[in-house]
Amino acid sequence: MRFEIMRLDDIDGTAVDSTVVDAASVNRIVQQAASIGQRIYIRPAATAAR
Repeated sequence: MRFEIMRLDDIDGTAVDSTVVDAASVNRIVQQAASIGQRIYIRPAATAAR
């Protein structure tokens, strides 16, 4: 499963940038964000139609 992780602006909470990662990378990214106090939003990535 893949997830979209958006980095949020500290002032108004709008998405500044985003990346799509696999499930194995989510924990590492969350830990990094927590260590520097970065706000992020995580959601399942949209799947492409087959």
